[in-house]
This record gives sequence, C-alpha cells and structure tokens, in this order.
Amino acid sequence: MSGTLWSDLREFDYWPEIGEGTVDTLIMTGCALLFTVITGLGLGTLLFLTSPAHRSEKPGYRRTQVWVYRLLSFVVNVLRSVPFLILLILLIPATRAMVGTSLGVRGAVPPLVAASAPFFARLVESVLREVEGGVLEACRAMGATTRQTVFWALLPEASAPLCAAVTVTAIALIGYSAMAGVIGGGGLGDLAVRYGYQRFDTRVMLVTVAILILIVQVVQWGGDRLVARLAHR
Repeated sequence: MSGTLWSDLREFDYWPEIGEGTVDTLIMTGCALLFTVITGLGLGTLLFLTSPAHRSEKPGYRRTQVWVYRLLSFVVNVLRSVPFLILLILLIPATRAMVGTSLGVRGAVPPLVAASAPFFARLVESVLREVEGGVLEACRAMGATTRQTVFWALLPEASAPLCAAVTVTAIALIGYSAMAGVIGGGGLGDLAVRYGYQRFDTRVMLVTVAILILIVQVVQWGGDRLVARLAHR
C-alpha cells in the first residue's frame, strides 16, 4: 500500500502547479487578512463605541450613535448572512471596477475581504466587551479622549483575545480562498476544481486538501503561541 502511494506521488505531474497554487493561496490569504484586520478592527471598535452600553449621555450625540450602530450592525449582518459563493458572484462587477479583473489572486481579494471583515468586526466587538469596565472608567477619570482610550487602553488590554480572533479569521480565509477557486479565483482551490473535480484526478484533490490542512495547522500553532505570549506579558 505504501509502495503504491509512493509510486503515485513520484508519477504525480502537477507539482509545479501545486507549488504555484500554494504560493497564490498564501498571497491571497495574506493580502485579504491584512485588509480584513484593518477594516474589521476599525468597524468592530466603532460598533463597540456606539453600542448601547457605551453611548454618550448627550442627547444629540447619543441619537447619532444610535443610528450609526443600527446602520453598521445592519450592514455587517447582511454581509455575514450571504453565503460566500453567492457573495463572490454578486461582487464580480464591483471587483472588476476595483482591481480590473474578477479572476486570479487579485480578483479574489476584494470578495474575501467583504466576507471576512464583518465576521472579524463582530469578533472585535465581542472581545472589547470583555475588557473590564474599570479600564474605561479610569480613562474617563483621567480625561482621556476616545482615541486615547482606544489605542492606549482598549486595544492593548485586549491584545491576546484579538490575536486569537485574527487566527480564527485567517483560518476562515483559507477556507474561503479555496472556495474562490470555483469561479477561477486561483490558488489551491482552483487546482482542486479544474484538475481534481473536472478531470476526476483524485490525487490532485488529496494533495491540495493535505496542503490546506497543513497550512491551517501551522497558522493555528503560530496563533496559539502568540496568544500565549501576549497573555503572559
């Protein structure tokens, strides 16, 4: 059995394509994760600051916060409700307008960000809610502005759980990037569809799945190590 498997792997003709697809998957996931963290961190922080528990006591400002929270919450919930494959198709015109194509690595990044940023934003909002209320009270007592409170207190205090949220989002993005191959998004998912599914080559399917599992394990291991380091800082 092992000899047959080793023989099949030696006769496997798609190693160059597998290598290129792995690099494309890593680039796609890395770029999408960068934009997701930037977008989702800001969106999640804004959701937290405008949430009912942290609204201002000033009537006019409070009314504005209510509408901002409702609008952002609605947009986030809508994007999270749409299945990723459908979102990929719906965003094809917008993707072409932004990056000039809906295919390949460039064409996959915008829908990946659109799908993962709302997810990460909700994780950020939940993480910030777990920060002890005494931290915010101390910042208010010292006269800190909202920006100072966020960057000097909230985010540093929540660094470990935020890192865990980034790890979860990165793993979700790896799965999304594989699904993007259905519409020619490139990477390992594209190889699995074109060679593994359409040409009925089980070897390609197994190799791509094994590489995706390995990438997920490495990301999870690295994320857990970083979370442990931040938690004991």
